[in-house]
Amino acid sequence: MMRFLKSGPCIRDARWILFGAPSDAAVSRRGGAQYAPDAIRWESLHIETYSPYLGEGLGKASFFDVGDLFFVPGDIQSSLLKIEKVTSSFARKGKRVFILGGDHLVSLGSVKGVLSKFSDLHVVHFDAHADLRDYYLGSKYSHATVMRRVAEQLASPRHLHQFAIRSGTREEIEWGKRNVDLHLIDFLEPLKEVLGKLEGCPIYVSLDIDVLDPSFAPGTGTPEPEGVSVTDLFKALRMFKGHNVVGFDLVEISPPVDVNGVTSVLGAKIVREVLIMLGGDSVDQ
Repeated sequence: MMRFLKSGPCIRDARWILFGAPSDAAVSRRGGAQYAPDAIRWESLHIETYSPYLGEGLGKASFFDVGDLFFVPGDIQSSLLKIEKVTSSFARKGKRVFILGGDHLVSLGSVKGVLSKFSDLHVVHFDAHADLRDYYLGSKYSHATVMRRVAEQLASPRHLHQFAIRSGTREEIEWGKRNVDLHLIDFLEPLKEVLGKLEGCPIYVSLDIDVLDPSFAPGTGTPEPEGVSVTDLFKALRMFKGHNVVGFDLVEISPPVDVNGVTSVLGAKIVREVLIMLGGDSVDQ
Protein backbone atom coordinates (compact mmCIF):
# COMPACT_ATOMS: atom_id res chain seq x y z
CA MET A 1 0.00 0.00 0.00
CA MET A 2 1.26 3.46 -0.90
CA ARG A 3 1.63 5.78 2.10
CA PHE A 4 2.22 9.50 2.35
CA LEU A 5 5.83 10.61 2.15
CA LYS A 6 7.83 9.80 5.31
CA SER A 7 4.92 8.13 7.09
CA GLY A 8 6.22 6.72 10.36
CA PRO A 9 6.81 2.98 10.86
CA CYS A 10 4.61 2.55 13.92
CA ILE A 11 1.01 3.59 14.55
CA ARG A 12 1.38 3.22 18.32
CA ASP A 13 3.88 6.07 18.68
CA ALA A 14 2.35 8.39 16.07
CA ARG A 15 0.78 11.63 17.27
CA TRP A 16 -1.13 12.20 14.03
CA ILE A 17 -3.06 9.57 12.10
CA LEU A 18 -3.56 10.16 8.38
CA PHE A 19 -6.28 8.29 6.51
CA GLY A 20 -8.21 8.60 3.26
CA ALA A 21 -11.99 8.93 2.98
CA PRO A 22 -12.45 8.34 -0.78
CA SER A 23 -16.11 9.31 -1.20
CA ASP A 24 -17.91 10.88 -4.15
CA ALA A 25 -21.41 10.15 -2.88
CA ALA A 26 -22.34 13.76 -2.00
CA VAL A 27 -20.95 15.53 -5.09
CA SER A 28 -23.37 17.70 -7.07
CA ARG A 29 -21.33 18.77 -10.13
CA ARG A 30 -18.24 16.86 -11.23
CA GLY A 31 -17.04 13.81 -9.36
CA GLY A 32 -13.56 12.41 -8.94
CA ALA A 33 -12.81 13.37 -5.33
CA GLN A 34 -12.71 9.66 -4.46
CA TYR A 35 -9.38 9.46 -6.28
CA ALA A 36 -7.77 12.29 -4.32
CA PRO A 37 -6.22 10.38 -1.38
CA ASP A 38 -4.04 8.21 -3.59
CA ALA A 39 -3.26 11.08 -5.98
CA ILE A 40 -2.06 13.19 -3.06
CA ARG A 41 0.05 10.32 -1.74
CA TRP A 42 1.55 9.73 -5.20
CA GLU A 43 2.47 13.37 -5.65
CA SER A 44 3.93 13.49 -2.14
CA LEU A 45 6.65 11.13 -3.37
CA HIS A 46 7.76 13.83 -5.82
CA ILE A 47 8.11 16.74 -3.39
CA GLU A 48 10.85 17.39 -0.85
CA THR A 49 10.51 16.31 2.74
CA TYR A 50 12.00 19.66 3.85
CA SER A 51 10.06 22.92 4.12
CA PRO A 52 12.19 26.07 3.57
CA TYR A 53 9.27 28.08 4.95
CA LEU A 54 9.33 26.29 8.30
CA GLY A 55 13.00 25.38 8.41
CA GLU A 56 12.09 21.79 9.30
CA GLY A 57 11.49 18.47 7.57
CA LEU A 58 8.93 15.69 7.84
CA GLY A 59 11.37 13.83 10.04
CA LYS A 60 10.15 16.12 12.82
CA ALA A 61 6.55 15.07 12.32
CA SER A 62 5.11 12.13 14.24
CA PHE A 63 2.45 10.65 11.94
CA PHE A 64 1.29 7.38 10.46
CA ASP A 65 -0.73 6.86 7.27
CA VAL A 66 -3.15 3.96 7.82
CA GLY A 67 -4.51 4.00 4.24
CA ASP A 68 -8.09 4.43 3.03
CA LEU A 69 -11.42 3.48 4.52
CA PHE A 70 -13.63 1.27 2.37
CA PHE A 71 -17.12 2.58 1.60
CA VAL A 72 -20.16 0.87 0.12
CA PRO A 73 -20.81 2.90 -3.06
CA GLY A 74 -23.75 5.26 -2.64
CA ASP A 75 -24.40 4.45 1.03
CA ILE A 76 -23.83 7.87 2.58
CA GLN A 77 -24.99 7.02 6.09
CA SER A 78 -22.79 3.94 6.50
CA SER A 79 -19.82 5.91 5.15
CA LEU A 80 -20.37 8.74 7.63
CA LEU A 81 -20.76 6.28 10.48
CA LYS A 82 -17.53 4.49 9.55
CA ILE A 83 -15.61 7.79 9.41
CA GLU A 84 -17.07 8.79 12.78
CA LYS A 85 -16.17 5.48 14.44
CA VAL A 86 -12.61 5.44 13.10
CA THR A 87 -11.99 9.08 13.98
CA SER A 88 -13.51 8.64 17.45
CA SER A 89 -11.36 5.59 18.11
CA PHE A 90 -8.16 7.48 17.33
CA ALA A 91 -9.24 10.66 19.14
CA ARG A 92 -10.05 8.75 22.32
CA LYS A 93 -6.56 7.24 22.22
CA GLY A 94 -5.06 10.71 22.24
CA LYS A 95 -4.31 10.81 18.51
CA ARG A 96 -4.97 13.71 16.19
CA VAL A 97 -6.46 12.96 12.80
CA PHE A 98 -5.78 14.21 9.27
CA ILE A 99 -8.42 13.11 6.74
CA LEU A 100 -7.87 13.15 2.99
CA GLY A 101 -11.22 13.46 1.20
CA GLY A 102 -13.24 12.75 -0.68
CA ASP A 103 -16.15 15.13 -1.03
CA HIS A 104 -16.78 17.63 1.74
CA LEU A 105 -19.52 15.63 3.45
CA VAL A 106 -16.82 13.37 4.92
CA SER A 107 -16.08 16.24 7.33
CA LEU A 108 -19.36 15.60 9.13
CA GLY A 109 -18.27 12.10 10.12
CA SER A 110 -14.81 13.18 11.24
CA VAL A 111 -16.05 16.20 13.21
CA LYS A 112 -18.54 13.98 15.06
CA GLY A 113 -15.74 11.55 15.83
CA VAL A 114 -13.48 14.26 17.26
CA LEU A 115 -16.41 15.63 19.28
CA SER A 116 -16.49 12.35 21.20
CA LYS A 117 -13.20 13.48 22.77
CA PHE A 118 -13.54 17.27 22.64
CA SER A 119 -17.10 18.42 23.37
CA ASP A 120 -16.08 22.10 23.24
CA LEU A 121 -14.58 21.75 19.74
CA HIS A 122 -14.32 24.75 17.41
CA VAL A 123 -14.36 24.19 13.63
CA VAL A 124 -12.45 26.55 11.33
CA HIS A 125 -13.73 26.21 7.78
CA PHE A 126 -12.02 27.50 4.61
CA ASP A 127 -14.20 27.31 1.51
CA ALA A 128 -15.59 29.14 -1.49
CA HIS A 129 -19.08 27.94 -0.58
CA ALA A 130 -21.02 28.44 2.64
CA ASP A 131 -22.33 24.84 2.62
CA LEU A 132 -25.09 25.98 5.00
CA ARG A 133 -28.18 24.86 3.10
CA ASP A 134 -30.64 22.78 5.08
CA TYR A 135 -31.48 20.68 2.02
CA TYR A 136 -29.87 20.38 -1.39
CA LEU A 137 -31.62 18.53 -4.22
CA GLY A 138 -33.97 17.12 -1.61
CA SER A 139 -31.24 15.73 0.66
CA LYS A 140 -30.03 16.86 4.08
CA TYR A 141 -26.69 15.16 3.42
CA SER A 142 -24.69 16.81 0.65
CA HIS A 143 -21.46 18.71 0.28
CA ALA A 144 -23.75 21.76 0.01
CA THR A 145 -25.29 21.11 3.45
CA VAL A 146 -22.30 19.77 5.36
CA MET A 147 -21.53 22.84 7.45
CA ARG A 148 -25.20 23.23 8.46
CA ARG A 149 -25.02 19.65 9.76
CA VAL A 150 -21.66 20.36 11.46
CA ALA A 151 -23.05 23.47 13.17
CA GLU A 152 -25.89 21.36 14.56
CA GLN A 153 -23.38 19.03 16.23
CA LEU A 154 -21.26 21.65 17.99
CA ALA A 155 -21.84 22.89 21.53
CA SER A 156 -22.87 26.17 19.90
CA PRO A 157 -23.30 26.99 16.20
CA ARG A 158 -21.01 29.94 16.92
CA HIS A 159 -18.20 27.43 17.30
CA LEU A 160 -18.23 27.20 13.50
CA HIS A 161 -15.91 29.85 12.02
CA GLN A 162 -16.09 30.24 8.24
CA PHE A 163 -13.62 32.19 6.11
CA ALA A 164 -13.29 33.36 2.49
CA ILE A 165 -16.89 32.39 1.67
CA ARG A 166 -17.92 33.91 -1.67
CA SER A 167 -20.81 31.73 -2.82
CA GLY A 168 -24.18 30.77 -1.36
CA THR A 169 -27.91 31.37 -1.57
CA ARG A 170 -29.43 34.40 0.14
CA GLU A 171 -31.16 32.11 2.62
CA GLU A 172 -28.04 30.23 3.72
CA ILE A 173 -25.93 33.40 3.93
CA GLU A 174 -28.56 35.09 6.10
CA TRP A 175 -28.84 31.95 8.24
CA GLY A 176 -25.08 31.95 8.62
CA LYS A 177 -24.97 35.60 9.69
CA ARG A 178 -27.54 34.87 12.39
CA ASN A 179 -26.16 31.58 13.66
CA VAL A 180 -22.47 30.97 12.96
CA ASP A 181 -19.26 33.01 12.80
CA LEU A 182 -19.41 33.75 9.07
CA HIS A 183 -16.76 35.82 7.28
CA LEU A 184 -17.62 36.62 3.67
CA ILE A 185 -14.67 37.03 1.30
CA ASP A 186 -12.33 38.41 4.00
CA PHE A 187 -9.65 36.03 5.09
CA LEU A 188 -6.37 36.74 6.87
CA GLU A 189 -7.28 39.56 9.25
CA PRO A 190 -10.53 37.97 10.48
CA LEU A 191 -8.74 34.65 10.95
CA LYS A 192 -6.01 36.30 13.02
CA GLU A 193 -8.64 37.92 15.22
CA VAL A 194 -10.63 34.70 15.71
CA LEU A 195 -7.56 32.58 16.48
CA GLY A 196 -6.58 35.13 19.09
CA LYS A 197 -9.79 34.19 20.92
CA LEU A 198 -9.28 30.42 20.57
CA GLU A 199 -6.04 30.11 22.51
CA GLY A 200 -6.03 26.66 24.12
CA CYS A 201 -9.36 25.62 22.58
CA PRO A 202 -9.51 22.36 20.60
CA ILE A 203 -9.71 23.26 16.90
CA TYR A 204 -10.69 21.20 13.88
CA VAL A 205 -9.71 22.66 10.47
CA SER A 206 -11.72 21.82 7.37
CA LEU A 207 -10.10 22.95 4.12
CA ASP A 208 -12.04 22.74 0.86
CA ILE A 209 -9.52 23.22 -1.94
CA ASP A 210 -11.97 25.43 -3.86
CA VAL A 211 -11.32 28.21 -1.34
CA LEU A 212 -8.47 28.93 -3.75
CA ASP A 213 -9.01 30.67 -7.04
CA PRO A 214 -9.36 28.04 -9.81
CA SER A 215 -6.24 29.42 -11.47
CA PHE A 216 -4.28 27.96 -8.53
CA ALA A 217 -6.35 24.81 -8.02
CA PRO A 218 -8.20 23.75 -11.20
CA GLY A 219 -8.65 20.17 -10.03
CA THR A 220 -11.90 20.51 -8.14
CA GLY A 221 -15.49 19.65 -9.00
CA THR A 222 -17.05 23.01 -8.05
CA PRO A 223 -14.61 25.80 -8.99
CA GLU A 224 -15.57 29.33 -7.96
CA PRO A 225 -13.74 32.40 -9.40
CA GLU A 226 -12.21 35.19 -7.31
CA GLY A 227 -10.69 32.92 -4.69
CA VAL A 228 -7.73 33.42 -2.40
CA SER A 229 -4.15 32.91 -3.50
CA VAL A 230 -1.94 29.98 -2.60
CA THR A 231 0.42 32.35 -0.81
CA ASP A 232 -2.36 33.70 1.41
CA LEU A 233 -3.63 30.20 2.13
CA PHE A 234 -0.23 29.10 3.44
CA LYS A 235 0.02 32.29 5.49
CA ALA A 236 -3.32 31.36 7.04
CA LEU A 237 -2.26 27.79 7.78
CA ARG A 238 0.88 28.98 9.55
CA MET A 239 -1.27 31.04 11.89
CA PHE A 240 -2.29 27.76 13.56
CA LYS A 241 1.22 27.19 14.92
CA GLY A 242 0.97 26.87 18.68
CA HIS A 243 -2.79 26.30 18.66
CA ASN A 244 -4.49 23.11 19.82
CA VAL A 245 -5.37 21.65 16.42
CA VAL A 246 -6.84 18.20 17.06
CA GLY A 247 -8.16 17.41 13.58
CA PHE A 248 -7.76 18.51 9.98
CA ASP A 249 -9.33 17.56 6.68
CA LEU A 250 -8.48 18.40 3.08
CA VAL A 251 -11.37 17.82 0.69
CA GLU A 252 -12.77 18.28 -2.84
CA ILE A 253 -9.59 17.71 -4.87
CA SER A 254 -10.65 15.94 -8.07
CA PRO A 255 -7.72 14.43 -9.99
CA PRO A 256 -9.76 13.58 -13.14
CA VAL A 257 -10.42 17.29 -13.81
CA ASP A 258 -6.96 18.48 -12.75
CA VAL A 259 -4.28 19.98 -15.02
CA ASN A 260 -0.93 18.16 -14.90
CA GLY A 261 -1.66 17.10 -11.33
CA VAL A 262 -1.00 20.59 -9.97
CA THR A 263 -3.90 20.48 -7.48
CA SER A 264 -2.84 17.12 -6.11
CA VAL A 265 0.74 18.42 -5.77
CA LEU A 266 -0.66 21.41 -3.91
CA GLY A 267 -2.62 19.04 -1.68
CA ALA A 268 0.56 17.11 -0.90
CA LYS A 269 2.35 20.33 0.01
CA ILE A 270 -0.52 21.39 2.28
CA VAL A 271 -0.29 18.06 4.11
CA ARG A 272 3.48 18.36 4.39
CA GLU A 273 3.38 21.88 5.80
CA VAL A 274 0.64 21.10 8.31
CA LEU A 275 2.33 17.92 9.54
CA ILE A 276 5.71 19.60 9.92
CA MET A 277 4.15 22.56 11.72
CA LEU A 278 1.88 20.56 14.03
CA GLY A 279 3.16 17.00 13.86
CA GLY A 280 5.64 17.41 16.66
CA ASP A 281 3.20 19.06 19.04
CA SER A 282 2.16 17.23 22.18
CA VAL A 283 -1.15 15.42 22.33
CA ASP A 284 -3.78 16.01 24.99
CA GLN A 285 -4.45 12.67 26.67
